[in-house]
Amino acid sequence: MGHIGYGAMSYDVAHLLGGTMLLLSFALLSQRRITSTIDTYAIQAVTLAIAACWQGWVQNEPSLYLTGAIAFGAKAVVIPLMLKRSVRRLKLHDAREEALSIFTAMALGVALVALSIMVVLPTTMQAGALTREDLALALSVVLLGLLMMITRRTAFTQVIGFMSLENGLILAAVGVAGMPLVVELSVAVLVLVGFVVFGVFLRRMRVHFHSLDTAHLDRVGSAQR
Repeated sequence: MGHIGYGAMSYDVAHLLGGTMLLLSFALLSQRRITSTIDTYAIQAVTLAIAACWQGWVQNEPSLYLTGAIAFGAKAVVIPLMLKRSVRRLKLHDAREEALSIFTAMALGVALVALSIMVVLPTTMQAGALTREDLALALSVVLLGLLMMITRRTAFTQVIGFMSLENGLILAAVGVAGMPLVVELSVAVLVLVGFVVFGVFLRRMRVHFHSLDTAHLDRVGSAQR
């Protein structure tokens, strides 16, 4: 009975964390203020870190604790702070994102979740129930992140959509028992995310200012004052 209870608890907690990440993906779709979007992403990253540590305990895999620590430090702390710093510099505290209506975004999101379930569950019949359903949740997070990238117009929210997509990929990796090199892969992907953040930001600067010289930002700030 104790073993059954332990298995049920592992199952329930893993699904609770995966479901929370999915709900936060919907919350990202519904956000319109840039600062609120960053805060919601940070909460999703914290949930991912907890999910990785939980899987480390369930699978008795110490490397997943390191994955959780890396996800928390880089994705829940460092990257949101960097984005908020950029928001302050550009004076975008009250900026609102023009995107799809909330109803349309939610309807498309629900359709993508249904698609994830239809794709994953029939093709993973040989896997355990926990792995199959975790993969369905993870794919849903990935697709909702992609939807956010497609439907948003500003660099900040597009980058956050990409990073939310990447959260789904890590959730899928930690949910599969015995995933090799998961720590190394997570570190590599996090480094890639950092480069994407800067790359998109600099590309947008070049489009608007025809230069990568940050002095242009100072002149814009002076003109606004």
